[in-house]
Amino acid sequence: MSIKFERRIGIAAPDEVVWEVLADIPNWPTWNAMYPRAQGELRIGAAWELDVALRGQPLRTINPVILDWVPYDHIHWQLRMMRGWARSVRYLEIEKMGPTNVIFSNGELFDGWMGPSIARKLRNPLLEGFDNLNQAIKEKSEIIWNERQVSAK
Repeated sequence: MSIKFERRIGIAAPDEVVWEVLADIPNWPTWNAMYPRAQGELRIGAAWELDVALRGQPLRTINPVILDWVPYDHIHWQLRMMRGWARSVRYLEIEKMGPTNVIFSNGELFDGWMGPSIARKLRNPLLEGFDNLNQAIKEKSEIIWNERQVSAK
């Protein structure tokens, strides 16, 4: 049995702008409180090093591996925990709705023998973190887009 948590948000900016923010991994800490330290490259099989900050939880370092990524569309990574007894797939996805708006989805699927129990323990802090990440990428992307619109006039 797997457990899924997800949050979605509308962003009034083109997919290119949202992707620009999302794909700039070294700058995540400047806007993304959930990942106050982020290192890694967008390459299938690449191992990342991320610090994860969730309310009520100690700061922890994770080393997910990139499963898939497509420019302007998504980043998916997998994390193995407890010697493989628990696994999660984290996804950050951009769904283009029109020329200047998207839906950004951010979630995680937990499975493995211990995955569901870890998911239940982390449910509320994760959902809060996802909401905060969504709001932050929305604000950052919309500010960039609005500044470009003003500059273009």
